[in-house]
Amino acid sequence: MEAAQILPILSVAIATSTPLIFACLGETITERAGVINLSAEGTVMLAAMTGFAVAKTTENWGDISLLLGFASAAIVGVLIALVVAFGALTLKQSQEAIGFVLALLCADLSSFLGSNFVRIPGPTVPSFPIPWLKDIPLLGALFFQSDLLVYTSYLLIFLTAVYFYRTRAGLMLRAIGEQPAAAFARGTNVILMRYFYTLLGGALMGIAGAAFALDFKAGWSHRHTAGYGWIALAIVIFGGWNPLRVALSCYLFGILQSLASVAQSTIPDVPTQVFTVAPFVLMILLLVLTSSDRLAILLKRLPPIVSRITTQTIQSIPPAALGKVFEQD
Repeated sequence: MEAAQILPILSVAIATSTPLIFACLGETITERAGVINLSAEGTVMLAAMTGFAVAKTTENWGDISLLLGFASAAIVGVLIALVVAFGALTLKQSQEAIGFVLALLCADLSSFLGSNFVRIPGPTVPSFPIPWLKDIPLLGALFFQSDLLVYTSYLLIFLTAVYFYRTRAGLMLRAIGEQPAAAFARGTNVILMRYFYTLLGGALMGIAGAAFALDFKAGWSHRHTAGYGWIALAIVIFGGWNPLRVALSCYLFGILQSLASVAQSTIPDVPTQVFTVAPFVLMILLLVLTSSDRLAILLKRLPPIVSRITTQTIQSIPPAALGKVFEQD
């Protein structure tokens, strides 16, 4: 395969991965704080419908309609996350049960409320090639001929990684997900901080929904983003709750989708449904492989330094206090 063929595949992969990056980093932030938000599927879907509906309704207002669409989608994500946080942190109920019910409820609610906006044209995020940078050989066409949403995803990856591993606040974020009792003993209000990071993660998942409806899969239809919320949850695990690994996993999923599209055109005899679901199946298989006990046993048979580096690279170890109730007196 020549460079002229590879570049379009990678460019599409980056574009299709952008909504997932917002959703996955939002869930990563939430889970590193110790809260599981399983409502991702419903959140992304309802936020996509809301973002498109608001942008379409205010279309005559010009470019501000897109900003309103993204803002309204973020608010939807925050409100859903607030329900998760209140039920899990204040009422101390099962985080998994609350999130799963919300995922189903919000998905159905998006179809009901969005019935008037099905398959109609609406505003989309315009392309914004960056002057000078777009002319860089290979890299320019790959990274700098997209839109502001894609560029924002680059910045989000960088800022999240720096915040996690280079700031005191990021250290405290990881502490409340690993050892909340120790963080509380040092004067941190664990419950309040978990509320904050859960709502922040919800806002990013809401923006991911708007990114689908106003950019990647422009428009709205029944179950418009079906499956992407669940795959986002899987990618967070596959990425080991590390922002950089999670982002790379999103790009891997985007590449699988791009390759599936290419294979669909080159192997016309295979049903199109096979190529549609193939990326989801492959990511789940990779998740199972990297999470299995047999893999850990095989890694231990490698030379010590190779075993340690490989384990840190591919194995997924969740935050110690993830999903656990913390009693703050």
